[in-house]
Amino acid sequence: MRPDRGAKHLSSRQARAGRNKGGTRMSKSSVALGNLRAFVILVVLAFHSVLAYLDALPASAYRFDSPGYEWQTYPIVDSQRWQPFDLFCAWHDVYLMSLMFFLSGLFVWPSLTRKQAWTYAWDRCLRLGLPFALAVFVLMPLALYPTYRVTAPDPGVAAYWREFMALPFWPCGPQWFLWQLLALNILAAGLYKFVPGWGGALDRLVAARRADPARFFVVLAAASAIAYVPLAQAFTPWSWTQFGPFALQESRPLHYAVYFFAGVGVGSGGIDRGLLAVDGLLARRWAVWLAVAFATFMLWIGPTALIMTGEEPAPFALQLVADLGFVLACAGGGMFALAICLRFATNVSPVLDSLSDNAYGMYLVHYGFVIWLQYALLGVALHATVKAAIVFAGTLALSWAATAALRAVPFGSRLIGTERRVLAKAR
Repeated sequence: MRPDRGAKHLSSRQARAGRNKGGTRMSKSSVALGNLRAFVILVVLAFHSVLAYLDALPASAYRFDSPGYEWQTYPIVDSQRWQPFDLFCAWHDVYLMSLMFFLSGLFVWPSLTRKQAWTYAWDRCLRLGLPFALAVFVLMPLALYPTYRVTAPDPGVAAYWREFMALPFWPCGPQWFLWQLLALNILAAGLYKFVPGWGGALDRLVAARRADPARFFVVLAAASAIAYVPLAQAFTPWSWTQFGPFALQESRPLHYAVYFFAGVGVGSGGIDRGLLAVDGLLARRWAVWLAVAFATFMLWIGPTALIMTGEEPAPFALQLVADLGFVLACAGGGMFALAICLRFATNVSPVLDSLSDNAYGMYLVHYGFVIWLQYALLGVALHATVKAAIVFAGTLALSWAATAALRAVPFGSRLIGTERRVLAKAR
């Protein structure tokens, strides 16, 4: 999700030829993955846009100063609800972030071999660490003011700042993804520097499974189960911990590491062959992966619903089934998303190309637009679907425009540029 300095939109001739902004012909797999990045940012914006309208929310908003601080997940609670939004969020919560770690890992190995460890690590600190700090310490206090106002006896800015500074942590919102991704990138750079053979070992581990999506699915789900299930049993799947601005979902850090390094392994062999080939088994059998995604999601949501609605602590066996259902649904949903884009999203579109190029910046800035728009609609007598549509459309337009404006400034372009050239060369 990082854009090229000084990049402009594709011309129509370049788009028809499937070329990047440097004139290099892009592979169909590169185009498909770029379009998948555009799809992912749309889902992220939609996911946050509907959170205020979930049927499972309590009747009133969470107090800003109440221990537990559930407003971190649901910053605005509206009286209008629509139950299908619960299913939408449940499905995307299962696979989407893991897919983002996988996609981020795809281009690590080409970048490491081109830049070497120290340069790569420094570049990651600039591209991930500095935007993380700016988004968390500048944008988040602005974004969360409406969350405070809905329950505050004193809605003034000074009172808000006192309450904000009294929190036992610094809220980071969706930017938790950036610091964990940065940590994994630094780990990859360290391994590249001090354990020279690790890349070859990872490549050999993945090589035999690149061309066979079913084998890749089994190995990915098995590795994820080893990483996820013990932590989910120890901490529950839902618990978070936070130290300063660094939030962590306690059951998932090793699970995300599995997906990141799975992406590194797949990307080390090139993205135009094997698993991500547009004429490969994954793309050709997209309908099978749709069925797999649906079946595994049902395998997770069934026992999870029983656990969440039960009054007594769930039996160990039921918890175990739900945890295993999660790792299967996560792998199934990610494989389907890859399959559908490799099969149907291989043509360059100027709109999707722009959305893909701006995706990283939109991820950084969108959360404040979501919260303020949801807050503005609290007293409006509209159905939840209409409110969600307004929030989504407004957030999409505002975050897209804000990112484009930031990229027009040299410093902003340096921070949130795109790796379109890497996409074209990683083959």
